[in-house]
Amino acid sequence: MVDIHCHILPGLDDGPATMEESLRMAENAISEGITHLVATPHCSDEFEFHYDRVLELRNELQSAVGSKLEIATGCDFHLSPENLAALRFDASPFCINRKSYLLVEFNEFAIPSLMDQTLHDLRLRGLYPVVTHPERNRILCAHPERVVEWIRLGCCVQITAGALLGSFGSTAKETAWSWIERGMVQIVASDGHNTTRRPLALKHTFSLVAEKFGREIADALFVKNPRAAYDGASLPQMPHIQAAPARRKRFFFF
Repeated sequence: MVDIHCHILPGLDDGPATMEESLRMAENAISEGITHLVATPHCSDEFEFHYDRVLELRNELQSAVGSKLEIATGCDFHLSPENLAALRFDASPFCINRKSYLLVEFNEFAIPSLMDQTLHDLRLRGLYPVVTHPERNRILCAHPERVVEWIRLGCCVQITAGALLGSFGSTAKETAWSWIERGMVQIVASDGHNTTRRPLALKHTFSLVAEKFGREIADALFVKNPRAAYDGASLPQMPHIQAAPARRKRFFFF
C-alpha cells in the first residue's frame, strides 16, 4: 500500500518528537504492508514549513530504514494567503514527491466561497489539489455538495483510515463510509502522527473496504490511486458520483 499523508518526521509539528519515534513509526508502516509513504508535515500559521529541513530529516530517516520503505516529501498545506504566495513562487517543495499533487487542508470554522476559485486556479497551473480528511470537517460534512463541486473541478478527496474505524467520532465514520459508497473518495491515507493513538495503520481498513465494496475499490483507494499521486500520474480510477446532493446557495457556506 501507499500512504500519501503522514506526519512521520520528528520535531516539525504535532508528530513525533524524536528520530527514534519516527523509526518506530516507519517499522510499523512496514509491518502494515506500506511500501511507499509521503512525509507531510503541516504547513500552516502554527507550523512553519522549511523544505531544506524536511529533506534533511527525510534523508536521515530513509538512510536508517533502508530499502524496506520508500519515503518522499510533501506537506499538509493550509490554504492561507501567505502559503498560496509561496506556492506561486515554487510549488514543487510543497507537493507530493515534488510532482503535481498537493495535500490541501481547510479551516474547520470557515470556508469562504472564493475557495472554489482558488482550487480552480491551482488546477489551471497543472496542480491536483488533494482535499485532506474532509469527513472530519464539520462544514464539509454539512455541505457535501461543495466536495462534489471540487471533485468536478479535478480535485481529489483523501479520507483518513481511522475515520472509517470510528476514531474521529460517529459523524466522521458515517460520512467516510457513505462518501466511498457514493464515489466521492479517491484515496485513503493514515494521517499517522505516532505509534499509539494515531498510527500508520492501513491493513485492517483495507480489509474492511474490500469486504464491503470489493477488492477493486480497495486496491484503487489504498494502492493504485495513491501510487499515481506519488508518481505524479493521472489517477487510474476516478469517481462516478452517485446521488449527488442538490447544490445550495453559496451564502450558506461559511
